[in-house]
Amino acid sequence: MLRVLVVTHRWLGIVLGPLFAMWFATGIVMHFVPYPQLSESERVSGLPPLRLEGSLHGPADAVIALGVTDALRVRLIQRADGPVYVVSGALGSAALRATDLAPAGLPSDQIALVIGADYARQRGMTAADSARIVLIDRDQWTVAGQYHRHRPLYRLALDDDAGTEIYVSSKTGEVVLDTTRRERAWNFIGSVAHWIYLTPLRSKPELWSAIVWWLSLTAFVSVVAGAVLGIARLRIDGKRRRSPYQGMHWWHHVLGLFSLIFVTTWIFSGWLSMDDGRLFSNARVSAAETAAVSGAPRWDRLMEENLQHIDLQTREVEWFAFDGKLFRREITAANAQRLAEVGSSEPQRESLSLTTVRPITTRLGPACGDPAKLGPMGNYANASVMPDAPVYRITCGDVWYDIDTANGALLLKTDSSRRTYRWLYRALHTLDFPALEARPMLRTVLIVSLCGIGLLFSLTGLVIGARRLRRGI
Repeated sequence: MLRVLVVTHRWLGIVLGPLFAMWFATGIVMHFVPYPQLSESERVSGLPPLRLEGSLHGPADAVIALGVTDALRVRLIQRADGPVYVVSGALGSAALRATDLAPAGLPSDQIALVIGADYARQRGMTAADSARIVLIDRDQWTVAGQYHRHRPLYRLALDDDAGTEIYVSSKTGEVVLDTTRRERAWNFIGSVAHWIYLTPLRSKPELWSAIVWWLSLTAFVSVVAGAVLGIARLRIDGKRRRSPYQGMHWWHHVLGLFSLIFVTTWIFSGWLSMDDGRLFSNARVSAAETAAVSGAPRWDRLMEENLQHIDLQTREVEWFAFDGKLFRREITAANAQRLAEVGSSEPQRESLSLTTVRPITTRLGPACGDPAKLGPMGNYANASVMPDAPVYRITCGDVWYDIDTANGALLLKTDSSRRTYRWLYRALHTLDFPALEARPMLRTVLIVSLCGIGLLFSLTGLVIGARRLRRGI
């Protein structure tokens, strides 16, 4: 049995050794420079204030014009070429001009250039006269599925000192991402390498997922074989346990035993990162659950909405459905908004109240308890898109639903399987434990130190493997 483990560990280690070293090194980089994403705060900060001049159609007209029967949200944004409605439903989203309800897709790169430059000015960036724009289907930073509904994309290179590139949706004219030269450079030696996130491979999600899943599983088998061998090879010398090896083998053995728990759990949790429903539930929200939260109201009730009463500082207006009612959300800054029920005489507020959230418990199911407000820290904490807005959790037996009171969205659905996955993947792989989240410097020191030890351990394996190959198979 030990002979099988020796052969397994040796040859899997030789083949996968470079991958182990790369994973630990890139894990350190990823902790400091995450993969580029456009945060809600960045998105709102890049929006210009609404200019609602002249005769404009209302949000109900936009829904009716599109013939959307399952609309969930309607947003009004200001583009360089005028105000635009973005209507979102279960099957996707579409944009219409508020002036004439004509399709608001971008017909030329010149409009996209102006939109991108306007976004840059709002964010305090500088667009040089030499800024360049191209139409792309995807690239390294926009290969993920979340950008499918915006393709093709206009990529605007500002030619500024930071090397900023801005991506504009050709479907809605919204900025969906920005990256800097620094982000791109560090991510090539961070996230891209770590996830084997090469664009040609990642553009085939099933193939990419299968390759990374099997590589990670094979790596875990190698670690388990090495762990069993490492413990079995220990020699007892009186009251002491010692390694029988010398030289580089001694370092590999000792470092392996010292980092045994971390390396084993980190490779195991890395494998689980590619699970996607294979072993644990993905807890996707069903159409029935979405309908239970929204309540499917009649959008023609927005016919009386008067756009001229909207504050001049408003950057975006969003009408959304919740519990059969319609609400208007006026976003004035990344951390400020006003919320009101359409047709209600109640004063505006910053978020949905507990009284407003409570009725949907009966819609979600008879076993649902009263909504509970989540704290900022906790084993299963969740955060609103708006700073300081409460998130309420509705417990329906084994299933939990988290409701964002800033916009009425169903943030997350989890069951016992998904909550177990949270500990086995996120906690073990990123040290996402509440006690460490509350102490970010300690968490950073632990991640860098443990990944650094894992890297040294991997390098000793690379040296041993290279020497073995030089002697011949």
